[in-house]
Amino acid sequence: MPAHVINETLLFDGDEEVLGRQLFDCVADLYPICRSITGDGVRETLARLGRIVPVQIHEVPSGTAVFDWTIPDEWNVHDACVKDARGERVIDFRSCNLHLVNYSVPFRGRMLLEELRSHLFALPDRPEWIPYRTSYYQKNWGFCLSQQQLDALPPGEYEVCIDASLKPGYLTYGELYLPGDSPEEVLISAHLCHPSLANDNLSGLTVAAYLARQLQSQPLNLSYRFLFIPATIGAIAWLARNESVLPKIRHGLVLASLGDPGPLTYKRSRRGDATIDRAAAHVLQQLGVHELFEFSPDGYDERQFCSPGFDLPVGRLSRTPYGRYPEYHTSADNLEFVRPAQLASALTACLKILSVIENNHTYLNQKPKGEPHLSKYNLYQSVVGAGSSPNFHAALRWLLNLSDGAHSLLDIAERSGIDFRDLVAAAKALLECGLLQESA
Repeated sequence: MPAHVINETLLFDGDEEVLGRQLFDCVADLYPICRSITGDGVRETLARLGRIVPVQIHEVPSGTAVFDWTIPDEWNVHDACVKDARGERVIDFRSCNLHLVNYSVPFRGRMLLEELRSHLFALPDRPEWIPYRTSYYQKNWGFCLSQQQLDALPPGEYEVCIDASLKPGYLTYGELYLPGDSPEEVLISAHLCHPSLANDNLSGLTVAAYLARQLQSQPLNLSYRFLFIPATIGAIAWLARNESVLPKIRHGLVLASLGDPGPLTYKRSRRGDATIDRAAAHVLQQLGVHELFEFSPDGYDERQFCSPGFDLPVGRLSRTPYGRYPEYHTSADNLEFVRPAQLASALTACLKILSVIENNHTYLNQKPKGEPHLSKYNLYQSVVGAGSSPNFHAALRWLLNLSDGAHSLLDIAERSGIDFRDLVAAAKALLECGLLQESA
């Protein structure tokens, strides 16, 4: 890594209100698309993300072995409904794509309500909401509906039509590589396999895309690899196809559920004390209300990246964790549930975390015998001058005391409680006047 690099561009705080509207508009644009782990919905989503950043498309043929898994047949749906005796669509995929159980096999037939009920799914405790259900690896079919709709179905015969295809094709995922000065990589991953679920699916996807857009125009110390992938099978397929890349990955974040009203939360990597874990904890502590979770082998694709055969330093940044908000995997996870300001502040938090790992250098004090005379280097004046950070003087002293070649900036931030940003600004000042030198 080049000496004396201070990547100030990542420290810029833009207009979060404007940014929030942009992020929300992206979520709204992607929301109607019917996505799954394969199919044209994934391709359409990646094509629209390609308007934001240049995403490279990869396709893995059905039947391909990826470790213990096999890429499934490709699923596409054109229409699906249940009609009553009068021919009216009482359950209609066109009105909400959650109505069809994801990966339902093609089916046409007539049956009485008693038989149809075994293929219907509702939420008795949330009677107005439609649940989200899947049948990826078992050939089956079904419909989801609100409990109110289910209760309103009269006895009698119904016509079922699922105009879908399930046949050999491809699993599709997107990738974007942003080279930095170092070949060491940061992995950023978001899943894109859910239909109209705004927070669980699209918030992380959108924040990841705009994060990539922010980074692509800036000088970078580290290299960045963004993945837009179907959950589980997509991560496993990427890992199986990219084992040669994995030794370069030094840090990683899975982004998911970043638009709901809850505070930011971070789930640590399997290692528990990786630099990304410490950087995320420091940033969230500086931002205020937050929650930290230890690693567990569930959740999103962090569990694939952190599987014991890889043990990559990948944590997860979210707001309310999956399954802990009632709207999760229901029609209530809609555009009204996602808030522009939450999306924007999540992106800002990502930039601050990346700023930590970009600038986490280790320095040597060039005047270690006693405290340097700060005013001699025009540093004391900058402390009392208008517009200077109130923590700047404290940051100078902590840096001069702990810059012994054994403590990184993150070490100093954790020990002192000073915001990493203030330490970066102080380090720049000390480097410019020759009081610090980057440790080899």
